[in-house]
Amino acid sequence: MTAIDAGPLNHSTHGVPNQPPPRVDINEFTANIPLQDYLLTVGEAEASLPLEATGAVVGSAQFQDDARLANKNTPILRTHNKYGQRIDEVEYHPAYHRIIGQAVAAGAHTSAWEQPGRGANALRAAQFMLFAQVEPGHACPISMSHAAVESLQLAPDVAGEWLPRLYSRKYSPELGAGKPGALFGMAMTEKQGGSDVRANTTRAESHGDHFLLTGHKWFCSAPMSDGFLVLAQDDAGLGCFLVPRVLPDGERNPFLIQRLKDKLGNRSNASSEVEFANTLGMRVGEPGRGVRAIMGMVGRTRLDCVLGTAAGMRQSVAEAVWHARHRRAFGARLIDQPAMTNVLADLALESEAATAVSMRLARAFDNDAGPGERSFARLATAVTKYWVCKRGPQHAYEAMECLGGNGYTEDFPLAMRYREQPVMAIWEGTGNVIALDVLRAMGTEPECVDAFFAELRIASGEHPLFDDFTARLKEQLAPMRAEPMEFAGEARNVVEKMALALQASLLLRFAPDAVSGAFVASRLGVERSFNYGNLPAHSDLTGILERA
Repeated sequence: MTAIDAGPLNHSTHGVPNQPPPRVDINEFTANIPLQDYLLTVGEAEASLPLEATGAVVGSAQFQDDARLANKNTPILRTHNKYGQRIDEVEYHPAYHRIIGQAVAAGAHTSAWEQPGRGANALRAAQFMLFAQVEPGHACPISMSHAAVESLQLAPDVAGEWLPRLYSRKYSPELGAGKPGALFGMAMTEKQGGSDVRANTTRAESHGDHFLLTGHKWFCSAPMSDGFLVLAQDDAGLGCFLVPRVLPDGERNPFLIQRLKDKLGNRSNASSEVEFANTLGMRVGEPGRGVRAIMGMVGRTRLDCVLGTAAGMRQSVAEAVWHARHRRAFGARLIDQPAMTNVLADLALESEAATAVSMRLARAFDNDAGPGERSFARLATAVTKYWVCKRGPQHAYEAMECLGGNGYTEDFPLAMRYREQPVMAIWEGTGNVIALDVLRAMGTEPECVDAFFAELRIASGEHPLFDDFTARLKEQLAPMRAEPMEFAGEARNVVEKMALALQASLLLRFAPDAVSGAFVASRLGVERSFNYGNLPAHSDLTGILERA
């Protein structure tokens, strides 16, 4: 029997119609209208030219591929070399080093300290957000390096040695003495206490001008950093200490990495357990005031949790809208179908509100900020961290659903984003820890509440729903201010309302009517719903999506 010559195989089933083109080589800054707007208005930055260069870098096909590689090829712990010598090194994929090197070169870590002034923190926040939008894992050491500066300033001798290296735009991954640049991490929590750091048992013994630390840290992120802020007990109580990975003579400081955490997300970044065994440290801050010394670092990393969540929201919106604009179903583009239009506009609204409040918080950290701004930042950062970071995971899921089955695969970035968003709500204080910290601030620093409501009053009269909402909020807070911790059971409810009022106040002042009107109606109104896709029928969905 002779085979029939069918000619060339017909691969008509292999055609790919009705799929979006790759979303690559897009300038992620110039495409992000809300970020451009709020950087200049809310953040009071005076220029944005460097961000256009960063937008082109992170939107490139090369950077996106590096992000994929860094998350697929996770860090590997090397405790010993081939000769049996202890080295305690973490091996990263080269893509990770390329990404973090670009972020450092752009000043996403410490540019606001290096070049202070009005709007400096908004510029730095925007740089941080652009890089974190595409690859979030590397943002951990970038954030901690920025945040460590405030704590290090409490120890002038230590600061004189380390701050020039932190301000450097040069990145080199190897551990060694005399590197021009440096990155920082922190090690606070222990297995028996977690957030209750006063239960720490790590011990610091004085040896003249330095201390030797012994103990176990349950979480130490970015263990290949050059220096770490560590909490340990000494004779004066719980202190804060700088622990370098490499000593001035080039010898390795004992820094015994026990294992890397197998995390849900944040895969490109290593988090570890570490043993200190006569590990050299230098005091930072006053004896026995370690929590106070490290709180400056904690406050700024909390801000970066907000920035990181907002960056993730932007990625989710950009990917979902791109898909919906290029995909057709049931005879029309997805974005033109009313149910999908509402979902996408609601996602964009959440992202825009997070971006606006990010820029406002960043402005409050500038070096020209007065006492009122510092009081505002103290309370508003915690309030916003609680709410925005809690909104992140659901936002990522809803955006992922917009892509259908594609969104659930690792070929598209929203699966990674869905895994990533929860960590921002957990790091630097879980929901209960943050909500109770807000109450504590009310009691110990009452001027924070006054500064917060002074901010809200600027938008007074802009919308009746906003005025009614803030009036009820103020009434609810009145009995709490005397004994706030007596109202711990109401903490989450109060903090949520404070966060929404702050976002609404900013949008009423700085956003187009389409954005502010829809936000106030859907988030502050009596029929508000926090499931995405429930914007009121009178909302200008087209106006919202034009900015997405």
